[in-house]
Amino acid sequence: MNSDNKSQQKLPSLGGVGGGLEIILASKSPRRQELLRDLGLKFTVQSMDIPEVFPEGMGMTEVPVYLAELKAEAFRPQLKDNQLIITADTIVWLDGKVLNKPADYADGFRMLRDLSGKKHQVLTGVCLLSTEKKVSFYASTDVWFKELSDEEINYYLENYRPYDKAGAYGIQEWIGYIGIHRIEGSFFNVMGLPVQDLYEQLKKF
Repeated sequence: MNSDNKSQQKLPSLGGVGGGLEIILASKSPRRQELLRDLGLKFTVQSMDIPEVFPEGMGMTEVPVYLAELKAEAFRPQLKDNQLIITADTIVWLDGKVLNKPADYADGFRMLRDLSGKKHQVLTGVCLLSTEKKVSFYASTDVWFKELSDEEINYYLENYRPYDKAGAYGIQEWIGYIGIHRIEGSFFNVMGLPVQDLYEQLKKF
């Protein structure tokens, strides 16, 4: 295909998603907002402070979906017939346990030291909720860190302060540039929203 023909092609439109429902992203995350915006969707942002607590013994793929649904259900009492809520929750899973958002510098250092030189999983659960329908799904990405030095960990924590990020890191930041040498799965899922899967689910919704 030559460049002239290519330039004449139109992008697929999601304007009719959900029969014209008003889309609400229930997330404070600027990364999720950016990714959804770059997907070409018009939406508003609302959020609630929902404790990210899940039952003990829950499995790796169950946790993020449970938390995404928990966030979505909090909006159900105020949900209008013409609205679609999108919620998401991202977890880092290492050695059979969840690494949450770090409480402080020491907690962040411990998490990055644990991740150093190892493979871990990043999972994002997503819930789409309207007054008529609920759809939940998750995406999983395998991530490999190189061996991180204490100096590298300290530099990242001091300059980027990743206390709002599961596992104490953002793949799109400095630590991802120098520390992550391999991933299998969606890069955007590690950022916090599996936009490829979300796009397909929105088309079906």
